Amino acid sequence: MADARFEDGDEGPLHLMAQAETDVPVLAALVQDAVLTAADVVFDRRRRRFAVLVSRFRWEDRTAAEAQARPYERVRSLLTVGDVLAVRSQGISRGNGDQVLSILDLVWTPEAEGAGVLTLVLAGDGAVELRVETLELALADVSRPYRAVSGKMPDHGA
Repeated sequence: MADARFEDGDEGPLHLMAQAETDVPVLAALVQDAVLTAADVVFDRRRRRFAVLVSRFRWEDRTAAEAQARPYERVRSLLTVGDVLAVRSQGISRGNGDQVLSILDLVWTPEAEGAGVLTLVLAGDGAVELRVETLELALADVSRPYRAVSGKMPDHGA
């Protein structure tokens, strides 16, 4: 039996977890420029679970799309955080489920004994701060990729 080669793998949906500080930048890079509405944000206090359904730009497909001269893609993904003790937000209008938000970054600030704060940094000075008992972050694609509506790669005017 021969070793598996990268070329033999079929592209499939992402399903990643972050349980260490060094894992967070990987998920942050994948959700950068993900868009959502305020209605897509849910905190289940009883289960201590925070979830957000996003339309994620497929950064991992960017080079292939450019090489094949095909449109950029997005995919619906579920970002979940477990062991959430408290949630605070700014820049999100409560009661306005149609408000469009965009994730710029995920920032982990560790505290004592594995606890810490995970901050979802949003465009327009918005943020969601999650105080957690332990770092338990997951990203799972839940739809097939689709053509990005704008047809363009996100641009921050660099």
